[in-house]
Amino acid sequence: MSNHTNKSAFVATGLMLFALFFGAGNLIFPALMGQHAGENIFPAMAGFLITGAGLPLLGIIAVGYSSSRDLQDLASRVTPWYGILFTVLLYLAIGPLFAIPRTATTSFEIGLLPFISGKESQIIELLSFLGGNIPISVTKISLAVFAFVFFGLSYWLAINPGKLVDRIGRILTPALLISIAILVIYAAFSPMGAPQTPTNSYVGGSAFTQGILDGYQTMDALASLVFAIIVIDAVRSQGINDNRQVLSLTARAGFVAAFFLAVVYVFIAYMGATSVAGIGTVETGAQVLSKSAEYYFGDAGKTLLAIIVFLACLTTSVGLITACGEYFNRLIPSVSYGVWVTIFTIISFALSNFGLSTIISFSVPVLMLLYPLTVAIIALAFLNNLFGGKRIVYIMTILGTLPVALIDGWKTAYAMLIPKEQQSAEALVMQIDAFLNTQLPLYNQGLGWILPAATGFIIGIVLSKISK
Repeated sequence: MSNHTNKSAFVATGLMLFALFFGAGNLIFPALMGQHAGENIFPAMAGFLITGAGLPLLGIIAVGYSSSRDLQDLASRVTPWYGILFTVLLYLAIGPLFAIPRTATTSFEIGLLPFISGKESQIIELLSFLGGNIPISVTKISLAVFAFVFFGLSYWLAINPGKLVDRIGRILTPALLISIAILVIYAAFSPMGAPQTPTNSYVGGSAFTQGILDGYQTMDALASLVFAIIVIDAVRSQGINDNRQVLSLTARAGFVAAFFLAVVYVFIAYMGATSVAGIGTVETGAQVLSKSAEYYFGDAGKTLLAIIVFLACLTTSVGLITACGEYFNRLIPSVSYGVWVTIFTIISFALSNFGLSTIISFSVPVLMLLYPLTVAIIALAFLNNLFGGKRIVYIMTILGTLPVALIDGWKTAYAMLIPKEQQSAEALVMQIDAFLNTQLPLYNQGLGWILPAATGFIIGIVLSKISK
């Protein structure tokens, strides 16, 4: 392969990877962070870039560096059964149970709902004329129709993964970047006003730490271990089989994706930080985006935002359906890739009709469990040669990480499932939470798993030396 072709291939693959990562959450979270950080936007942004762009990049490189066939192969360095269990849970969480349905509901609520709000009576008249009495709300009908079209497109794009780079990397990604650029560059050169006084957790020196935690919400570190296999397969499809070359091109594609993620995050966060003077303080990142788009471009701004969100969500949906289909086809070869894609598309369509808030609520406890385990496996992949790949080090590190991750997930599920007025400080999970909050460093910042993971890692190395 010539250098020119080589360069063209990794740029296209990098653009595809950016589009796979970049969903609506990547627009919403930096926008809201910008509003809250205000004058402290730059330290908050630095923290956000570490976890919102840096960790996904490390995840991509880690899989390539490990020379693992897939995430299951990498996670099986702990134990084979753990490799299967962890991988299945992660794929289901960022796949048909939570993340894929969320792509449709998010693009509907941000992109389409503003156009039908206030026009319910006209829509009811039309639907009644076509089909008689309508027993459910206009919003639910509209969501169902939109989700059907959305997942129909997702299915068409995902059913032939060999064309993923061409369809996304060379077509959809440039359209997405151009749409985003129109909004954020205009906002950068014509800010609504000066950044305001920071609020809540962004006051003083805490802005950087809060930015790190905000970056977690993109959940792209989880997806990186899944998307890495798509990138590696795309590289190998170019006729490149040497492991060093595969790692090099995978890493460079990762840098392309991380660069564009970082640039977009900076511009969106800055737009959020300067938006208070023009649109006031709002509750969600979606409102920051929609009101900012309308402020700059009027009704045309709503159309522009709808295009941005639709493209961002569609590319992420396609990537996740493809990744899930390929993995479960490898796990259960008797069921073809096409059948798995069909199954996941149908499940995602069905769950999307429960609405965005319901999907997010049920996903958070699972993600609180999986995220620390994901970061731990990424770190172990890079440190593998340091301890000779000894299984005991993998086991002890995960054993250190898992208890706190389970408690975080349990605590989040308790807060979600039990009405606030019925929650009690005497509940077992709340007693454990109160104890760890005072005894475990970084626990109250959502990073309590770090010290136990590091301790487990050290114990594992000691045990590996003793076993010699």
